[in-house]
Amino acid sequence: MAGTLEFGLDTFGDVTAGADGALLSQAQVIRNLIDEAVLADELGVDFIGVGEHHRADFAVSAPEVVLAAMAARTRRIRLGSAVTVLSSDDPIRVFQRFSTVDAISRGRAEVILGRGSFTESFPLFGHDLGDYEKLFDDKLELFAAIASQEVVDWNGGWRPPLKNQRIFPPIEHGTLKTWIGVGGSPESVVRAAHYGMNLMLAVIGGSPARFKPFADYFRQACEQLKRPALDVGIHSPGFVCESDADVKTMLYPHFKRGRDRIGAERGWPPVTERDFEQEIEHGSLYAGSPDTVAKKIAATVRTLGVSRFQMKYSAGPLPHELLMNSIRLYATEVVPRVRTLLAAGS
Repeated sequence: MAGTLEFGLDTFGDVTAGADGALLSQAQVIRNLIDEAVLADELGVDFIGVGEHHRADFAVSAPEVVLAAMAARTRRIRLGSAVTVLSSDDPIRVFQRFSTVDAISRGRAEVILGRGSFTESFPLFGHDLGDYEKLFDDKLELFAAIASQEVVDWNGGWRPPLKNQRIFPPIEHGTLKTWIGVGGSPESVVRAAHYGMNLMLAVIGGSPARFKPFADYFRQACEQLKRPALDVGIHSPGFVCESDADVKTMLYPHFKRGRDRIGAERGWPPVTERDFEQEIEHGSLYAGSPDTVAKKIAATVRTLGVSRFQMKYSAGPLPHELLMNSIRLYATEVVPRVRTLLAAGS
């Protein structure tokens, strides 16, 4: 691990259900997200990430605006994306928005860059899905140049060249901490090492151990490229409640509703209770009592050697009150248990 183990939370801003079971407005969901970040900050969570989507079931299309509001109401928690869809955005504007969040938060901004698992942003912003890979490669090259240089000279195929150009506002102190989100591509692992960016493994299903070769490959690539030690993190879904018996009644209906909605678009079969149980027992769903979740996180940290674990605590229409309770239990009971388990080597 490159540094001390950190614990984060991620949300995609899923549109949640209210007390009457009806879905809340997207505006209310955004306001609730800010309250969730305030609670996480008060309880000592290290990081909160907000995803970017452009569809009806998620409330956040401009995560940097939400992060700026969070920055104004928090004191220590680091603030970032989960992820920023760089392929359909402008790297200059991405950097400017995050450097602005960094200024508001006094140096607490981070960005996780990725191609995204949803494609709605491509037609929305006038991009051809056929350019999915090339756009990310070209735009990442420009972003890396902006993040590492005060004066940028760059030439690429998708926009006019930049010559002797400064980008404002600059990061006040040091550099913007940047991650590349990876869902299973060795090329993305090498790309992160090449640009000296941290690696965030998006492990949303199946055994986390299958991503160990990616973590090892990244460290080997950094060593070969003579990079300083960089962080490897993992992002996975989770939910903490008082007891394991509560998971099926509290989480499963909302988990199924969200997963089946996306699955219908992608040709996946409906989720069954057994699928749900398998993901908790053997896969990448960290759900249950604080003790159960802590043991599973500790095992993953040991296996992959990560320096940050980020739990995606939102899950379909799972109500705000349950999300707040999950955050509270994660911060006050899960995190201390994980640290104790790792210190004991158990």
